[in-house]
Amino acid sequence: MKTGIYLSYVGLGANLIHLSFCHEIAKKHGPVTIITLCKSLEEALVDDPLIEKVYYLNRYHKRALDIFKLSKILKNFNFENLLIFYPSLRIFFSAKIARIKNVWFYKSKKKNLHIVNSAKSLTEKFLKIKSCNTETRFYIKQEKINKVNKELNNDNFKIVLGVGSSGPTTRWGSKNYAKLINELNKIGNYFFLILCGPNEKEIEKDILLNIKKKNHITLSDKKIIDLIPYLCASDLYVGNDSFGSHVVSQSGKKSIVFLLDAPKAYTDYSSNHIRIVPKGYKIEEITHGTNADPNLISVSEVIKIINQIKN
Repeated sequence: MKTGIYLSYVGLGANLIHLSFCHEIAKKHGPVTIITLCKSLEEALVDDPLIEKVYYLNRYHKRALDIFKLSKILKNFNFENLLIFYPSLRIFFSAKIARIKNVWFYKSKKKNLHIVNSAKSLTEKFLKIKSCNTETRFYIKQEKINKVNKELNNDNFKIVLGVGSSGPTTRWGSKNYAKLINELNKIGNYFFLILCGPNEKEIEKDILLNIKKKNHITLSDKKIIDLIPYLCASDLYVGNDSFGSHVVSQSGKKSIVFLLDAPKAYTDYSSNHIRIVPKGYKIEEITHGTNADPNLISVSEVIKIINQIKN
């Protein structure tokens, strides 16, 4: 019984939020095939035994006329089941035209969508269970982690700093990260892995110009498949809402996530996420468009939480 999962999300983080549900389905129906709009998901999940294939869909997903083109693609997979983790009648009709026997999708509108609860509910209905686990394991070959540990060759507490993100309104800011590194280096033995995209090197450069000790590496030049082992080998994630927080939390480590302009729903699935919101805000008030001042999250508050986790 071949089962497919359609993830209509471009961002790697949004795709990884659904990983636990992919795993729960695969445990009962066998390894699943994921169709995604995310170009890098295949590289991220290359070692996952519960994922049979990741198919990157870079077209046929926007216009009404694409229904028939998309249906031809879906038909080639010979799915008996297809779960669409997105509220899209267009994708649903494409699946029905492709004569997929069982098609499941969100019937609520996008504006009412809770990204975790909606996926959880759909998975429970499909599997006919009362409660679905939202925690999961990020699969990676142990030799890749061993290779990173050998390269870094230190026993210091390794922190991934997620300084990049999908947009400027979700970033804590280079000055805050530089201050965090400098203050932590005064009180303990740390090693920092600075994570941002190749188009965010200005942030990285600004941080490097303002730190006093050179106990770090940068990951901006690495491909997803090459930087994932560094994330899995770390002890903690601290940073913006980005894919790095999901990889680290799914690797069984804590992730301190700054919620400046992203709803808490993105981190609701795992107890490994520790959310910090700007002073004066309630977590329920933070959503897209909040545009909170990043300086309302103090460096001292972040250090206090790091110390609690480390000790």
